Amino acid sequence: MSTKNIGLVSVGVVALNEAAALSALLEDIANQDYPHANIEVVLIDSGSSDGTRDIMESFAEKRQELGFSSIEVLDNPKRIQAAGWNVFFCNAKGDVFIRVDGHATIAYDFVSRNVAVLNAGEDVCGGYRPTIVDKGTQSNWAKTLHIAEEAAFGSSVSDYRRGGEARYVDSLFHGAYRREVIEKVGLFDERLLRTEDNDFHYRIREAGYKIRFDPSIRSAQFARSSLKKMLKQKYGNGYWIGRTLFVQPKCLQKFHFAPFVFVLGIIALASIGAFATWLPFAVCAALYAAATVVLTIRAAIQSPERNWTMVALPFVFFGIHVSYGVGTLVGLLSGTFKKMPSFDAAFSAEEGE
Repeated sequence: MSTKNIGLVSVGVVALNEAAALSALLEDIANQDYPHANIEVVLIDSGSSDGTRDIMESFAEKRQELGFSSIEVLDNPKRIQAAGWNVFFCNAKGDVFIRVDGHATIAYDFVSRNVAVLNAGEDVCGGYRPTIVDKGTQSNWAKTLHIAEEAAFGSSVSDYRRGGEARYVDSLFHGAYRREVIEKVGLFDERLLRTEDNDFHYRIREAGYKIRFDPSIRSAQFARSSLKKMLKQKYGNGYWIGRTLFVQPKCLQKFHFAPFVFVLGIIALASIGAFATWLPFAVCAALYAAATVVLTIRAAIQSPERNWTMVALPFVFFGIHVSYGVGTLVGLLSGTFKKMPSFDAAFSAEEGE
């Protein structure tokens, strides 16, 4: 654990076509209660075409008015998230780097809470980060999709989604990192498009650092507003779980493969049905349907967002599981036939361009 007090804090935002959400996030940053003279803001545009960069530039023009140490607007020509964070790490000047996604919101004391935890001796920290429904999409259907997103059965059992007491965890979202951690662990692996955080936090733990979760650090991510967008996201997440097995398998956990096993089970039972009997398929389908109905009723009882469209939750859960599982299967097949370059080789190739 580090005992060095923090001076300058670098807050980074990487965004691609986030004009709809970015202005509100930048307002959150402007309202931070941590001394603005000790904050530099680094905004990275990943080639947006919707006015995102204009919003960033407009915010940068207010530096003196807002009192920040500096506000920089930088480019991420590779467009992918991991490359954007590497631009941040390579250009930020602070003692601490805080990452905030462009499609998010943060509490007014987000920076000060992170700094307090780090000043208590931690090297990496983060907090509770649920998903929320965007104010512009407050339909019943959007609320139902949000319920599915927040449910462990529908999305994830990750620590940062569940809240609870302060503790050490394997990974987190919107993390704060002392500079020395980045200098020792290195940059994000730009070969990974969705699992770069899994790999990065695994390397942090392997380097001997602990990752501290503190529920007083609060931020939120806006949930997908349509089923199509949600299923596309889940497919992509699953795909990169499959590809990551060929890059850094130790950064993944057993629960990441539950949808893949589910899809394999469907394929196996359908094969048995086609050549022998459909009884095992029917029994397993009935058990799964019963489980989704029970969990839907539980969600309806617990959620303040309950509405009539929640009757579709069993089908939403099924769609999430299948899209994620099929994504993992495709990722595994893709990784089998299309090998990725090594981490060092990938960066060496970039330096030679």
